[in-house]
Amino acid sequence: MTFPGRIQFRLVPCSDLSAESRDQMFELMSQHFAGVSPEQFARDLSEKSFALLLRSGETLVGLSTLCAYSIVFEGEQLNVIYSGDTIVTPEAWGTTALPRAWVAGVEALRADLPPGRCFWLLLTSGFRTYRFLPVFWREFFPRYDLPTPPATQRLLDSVAAERFPTCFDPVAGIVRFSNPQRLRSGLANIPPGREHDSHIQFFLTRNPDHSKGDELVCLTELSADNLTAAGRRMTPPPSSVTARDFR
Repeated sequence: MTFPGRIQFRLVPCSDLSAESRDQMFELMSQHFAGVSPEQFARDLSEKSFALLLRSGETLVGLSTLCAYSIVFEGEQLNVIYSGDTIVTPEAWGTTALPRAWVAGVEALRADLPPGRCFWLLLTSGFRTYRFLPVFWREFFPRYDLPTPPATQRLLDSVAAERFPTCFDPVAGIVRFSNPQRLRSGLANIPPGREHDSHIQFFLTRNPDHSKGDELVCLTELSADNLTAAGRRMTPPPSSVTARDFR
């Protein structure tokens, strides 16, 4: 699929990634994050199911790693999509390539999951990724203008504690990895004029050590009713893509 700026994306099972693609992914991560080691990168990738790769020609300009699984929570079967390493080069910030690719990729993954509600588990140490939530989803938590509903908080705490049992601080809602990845100098800076954005202010308050690699745990339900108008514009027509279309 091609988007403005001729950026193409592909959803690839991690087991099918070539050595060249893995090297390119590591290089892209290293360019934007400090603290990335080959061993840690390989270990993190082994815990994911799919890699969403964005390319401009032969150049990798963005990626996101994804893990999709099912749980039973308080008697209800739910699906969870956890997004791990996510980065897009500054040159592609002005395009809709990443959100279009991410939404289409997630829709493809959901087609292969059992019936049931689906939630996005997001860890973020960067305000730009957190800002992705209010742009494309109506309800997400935590947020500055609404308290997290008790049931949502229990679900967030449960999935975070299960996935990160030794790193999750439920009081702060933060995951602190023993070897955190930190956005490199310049990428974490707040652009002039955006320092008063309520969502950004909230993120900085809730995650004061984001520059040290602390990750704020966020949760949003992935449903058509929960999309903003901008989110609906990113969504492919129903049943137009499956995971097999990306392989």
